[in-house]
Amino acid sequence: MAHDNLLQKLFRNQTNKTWVQFLRYILVGWIVFIIDFGSLFFLTEVFGIYYLISAALAFTLGLIANYFLSIGWVFNIRIQTKKHFEFGVFALIGIIGLFFNEVLIWVLTEDQGINYLISKIFTSILILFWNFYARKFILFS
Repeated sequence: MAHDNLLQKLFRNQTNKTWVQFLRYILVGWIVFIIDFGSLFFLTEVFGIYYLISAALAFTLGLIANYFLSIGWVFNIRIQTKKHFEFGVFALIGIIGLFFNEVLIWVLTEDQGINYLISKIFTSILILFWNFYARKFILFS
């Protein structure tokens, strides 16, 4: 019974507990990472788009998926009633993350000689923390 109650708290119930939201955000992050990483690979390798442009486009697709998954499951107790404003701030935080993403991918790939896909993995981990805490404390607290 206690096990079922814990699973309810972690996966089903609405919550404003940061640790539960962060756990959920990590799971959402995996889904968004697959969308982002897959799009980066597909746009670059199949369509031949320059990897930094592909990274921006893929990041945008991930941003949209992240918003809908986040408001539906991670930050399901919301304080902002104006949805356009909420998405705008959510996107602005993502754009700042995109800037960090682009700079870090460029530094790791061009300066350090690391493959752009490996660079993306490293930057995604850092951007996960930025996005969660910025969104949590600016929009959903």
